[in-house]
Amino acid sequence: MSLKIGIVGYGYWGPNLVRNFNRTDSCVVLAVCDRSEERLAQANRLYPGVETYLDYCEFLECGLDAVAIATPVASHYSLAMQGLEADKHVLIEKPMAETSKQAETLIVEAEKRNLILMVDHTFIYTGAVRKIHDLYKKGELGDIQYFDSTRMNLGLYQHDVDVIWDLAVHDLSILDFIIGEAPTSVSAVGTSHVAGMPEDMAYLSVFYKSGAMAHIGVNWLSPVKVRRTVIGGTKKMIVWDDLEPSEKIKVYDTGVTVTNDPEKIYDMIVGYRVGDMWAPQVPMLEALAIEAEHFIDCINSKSTPITSGGIGLRVVKILEAASQSMKNRGAPVNLSGEED
Repeated sequence: MSLKIGIVGYGYWGPNLVRNFNRTDSCVVLAVCDRSEERLAQANRLYPGVETYLDYCEFLECGLDAVAIATPVASHYSLAMQGLEADKHVLIEKPMAETSKQAETLIVEAEKRNLILMVDHTFIYTGAVRKIHDLYKKGELGDIQYFDSTRMNLGLYQHDVDVIWDLAVHDLSILDFIIGEAPTSVSAVGTSHVAGMPEDMAYLSVFYKSGAMAHIGVNWLSPVKVRRTVIGGTKKMIVWDDLEPSEKIKVYDTGVTVTNDPEKIYDMIVGYRVGDMWAPQVPMLEALAIEAEHFIDCINSKSTPITSGGIGLRVVKILEAASQSMKNRGAPVNLSGEED
């Protein structure tokens, strides 16, 4: 028996959710809910068998098993909580909520009702990120020393979140998935070039107890789209360009070696190692299709999703700390919320 799922929000991301869940054999998209009659009419034209609702309460009563929320961040908490209280499994678009307190409350409610709560951190389901994760877990990279990411493009301007909450959220979820280590402190600076609008460019630094450091640059004002990440390990290094059509990941057998050997006192203390580069094969399946199947599988097997409410909460905590740091011109903030 197919699970019945409903999509809330048919704006920018909602149509992608409908399309991918509609292709999943083990579920059926029963309904779409949106406040715009024009958007609902568009959904009806593309999917004549899907029911459409303007009212969220009526939508929740149409026989759904699960809901996927693709609405502005400010509405995530209330819509998700109503869904959970109606005994529906919930998938929430990133970021999970406006505050860590809201995220914690949603996790408690889902656990109390034995429901699946999952966050739509789509990049974690890409072939590239899964391959990097596998290489790290197998010890191919050694210890991660740094993570340097650039995400920029012209728009899309968001009215309710700044560029960190819109773009850096991707890298923070990727870091959580790959490294699996909670950061100790965060520092961020940013600025807005449009009066009355959130910050449109920012730089975020994340520090870890292991000595690893992440630096993330995000920008809505770039004339070109850039999605490029460099990951440095003690054994190997990775360059990931998400806009590359084929060789998205390149692994470099490059690094440094340090010697304290007294016999080599007159040699260089730091030596450079330059070896081969290879591009591993990366599955090219659409990440959202894999994520949709994973959500349904977790519901059927009652298992914890890869992008559970827990990862959503950890990411929101870092975003909160980054926002606090940005207000204080980059003053470092530890993850308990206090300035260092």
